[in-house]
Amino acid sequence: MNITEVQSHDQLLQLIKDYERAFVLLYKKGTQNSECALKSMKNTELPKETEAGIYAANVAEVRDIHTQYGIRSAPTLMRFENGEFKSEVKGCHDPEYYGSLIRKSLFTASDSREGKKQNRVTVYSTPACPHCNTLKSHLQHHGITFRDINVAADQQKAQELVRKTGQQGVPQAEINGQWVLGFDKPKVNRLLGIER
Repeated sequence: MNITEVQSHDQLLQLIKDYERAFVLLYKKGTQNSECALKSMKNTELPKETEAGIYAANVAEVRDIHTQYGIRSAPTLMRFENGEFKSEVKGCHDPEYYGSLIRKSLFTASDSREGKKQNRVTVYSTPACPHCNTLKSHLQHHGITFRDINVAADQQKAQELVRKTGQQGVPQAEINGQWVLGFDKPKVNRLLGIER
């Protein structure tokens, strides 16, 4: 994928105004995690007709982007919609993950323009849980937008989850008001209308 390096927040704002969706990788040159993220982003394959701005900024040189949005770690991938900052993904991920994330955002934008019903999906997970990552990858592959809550980092949410479901294990997902314990692929697909 082609990534344009930006040198300032003002330049970024000028560039992203031309796109409904834009992504900015904030990285710190010379650090292992950042070099990993930059390499993965460059190796991400997207369809040729993809209409999104893809940018990168080295926070060691460009100091006015991360401070503007309260980003405190690199690498972080920022997502913008119509010039407005919407979300962030921290750390290094593989090219397939980044591709899925970008395609999901574009797919969701397309659905909302066509008036399709948006699913309400919340995934409760931990970073070290392989089944959690499998569930999230499955959702991303099918263009399903979801909120991810890391219960290892948020004890209040972990306790709230146990109160709601009586279960401590992860992953757990709330899909349109119904609970799915573990990665129950048939149930997830049924609740979301995924046919394969």
